Amino acid sequence: MKRLYTIISLVATVMLAGGCRQAAEPYPMFWTWLEDIPSIDMESAFTHMEEAGLDAVMLHAASVEDYVKDVEIAHRHGIRVWAWVWTLNPPRQERPTMLEEHPDWFSVNRNGQSLSEFKAYVNSYKFLCPALPEVREYLKEKVKTICEIDGVEGICLDYCRLVDCVLPMALSYNYNLKQDTDVWSEYDFGYHPAMIEKFVAEFGYDPRTLEDPSRDERWCQFRCDQVTEVANMMAEVAHSYGKTVSASPFSAAGVAKFMVFQEWGKWDLDMVFPMNYTDFYTMNGTFAYDATVENNKAKGAGTTLFCGIDTELGGDPATTIDKMNYAFAAGAQGISLYTIEGLDTPELRAGFKVYADSLRALRAANGGVVPFTPADAANMDPFANETLMNVVKRNIQRVAAGEPIHEKSVNGMVKDDPAKVYPDLELGEFELVRETDRLKEYKVTDAASGKSFKVLFITYGNIISGWDVRPL
Repeated sequence: MKRLYTIISLVATVMLAGGCRQAAEPYPMFWTWLEDIPSIDMESAFTHMEEAGLDAVMLHAASVEDYVKDVEIAHRHGIRVWAWVWTLNPPRQERPTMLEEHPDWFSVNRNGQSLSEFKAYVNSYKFLCPALPEVREYLKEKVKTICEIDGVEGICLDYCRLVDCVLPMALSYNYNLKQDTDVWSEYDFGYHPAMIEKFVAEFGYDPRTLEDPSRDERWCQFRCDQVTEVANMMAEVAHSYGKTVSASPFSAAGVAKFMVFQEWGKWDLDMVFPMNYTDFYTMNGTFAYDATVENNKAKGAGTTLFCGIDTELGGDPATTIDKMNYAFAAGAQGISLYTIEGLDTPELRAGFKVYADSLRALRAANGGVVPFTPADAANMDPFANETLMNVVKRNIQRVAAGEPIHEKSVNGMVKDDPAKVYPDLELGEFELVRETDRLKEYKVTDAASGKSFKVLFITYGNIISGWDVRPL
């Protein structure tokens, strides 16, 4: 607990020295995502939110009746409710019927395989084609239904995207893949006949005739634009009901555009919660800073920037505070946790509430905004990031000791035991052996063990968005 209080004073000092951007209005500041499923005791979940000092929830429920029930519980605990709307990837309750009745609605990859039958990474990835009028009408009606529920203050768009054309480096090991940022045809989606027809009508050629369609700027932008049209259509419906609109896109603006065709800076959003799940990417808190720097530049003028933080993806939940510090220092105006289950002890929840209360007080004392020092760009030099290099070197030590560092797990990495001591490294120079627009590959030798290693840094999205250590 002493560590939590120390960090509070540090982040306040950093932010009070920085600049300030005025938010349109003071939205709730500390959020979480929550799905109402049979295994979750909703009364207990909202009790834990209150104990942790959360203000609001992005809630997904299977029916209007469940939303009504959950809103009543949430309000008793002082929690405001926004609907967590699964868009182009339908919720599990709707998928079986949709697959049976509308198999032609599902997205198609470059090989011509439809998600109505093809498995992309996991069985739950059943994304719809954003160009189809029938899909858009289905989503419009869904938003209308939700906006008519009393007590739901707005919507949060999630899964408003295509299938990941590449995975975060660490996570790729869950699927025995080493994509290294190359886009493989089976994971390159958006090739539904309706998409191709619209593109050919506008640009006069079929992207499938190109040697590598994933590198064609017009085809990539077109797919982004189809997703943007869907997002803005749903936002228009929600705004017509007087509801606020938010979204949960991928971690950083450039990462989101490349990986899943989200150009959310063009979406008509009141709030945005980029999912800066650091344990999927660089596995240290500085990723939250770098991503927030880029997101602050990409967001629309009327959009308040928040930051989604992972609390249960393989890391120590106590490090949540570190990640939030970095996000606030780069311009985030609030935090959403994935999920409250990561704060699984009364001590963690109490410590989080102290932190949350201190940030709310800071915001109130500064005219309703959290001040920060703007940065022009994230630092793309991994060797200038001491905390990142400490993680990389720790994993070189683990590989040198003969330990595997990858496994099928929640974030694709074997959990590190911080108490374990390894022999000191005697690393030589990092020799750059390969560089593309998406990665840098180095070779380095440890004189102490006599072993050499390949070290990769993923560099797309204007940030360092991943790394890997492999024995040579």
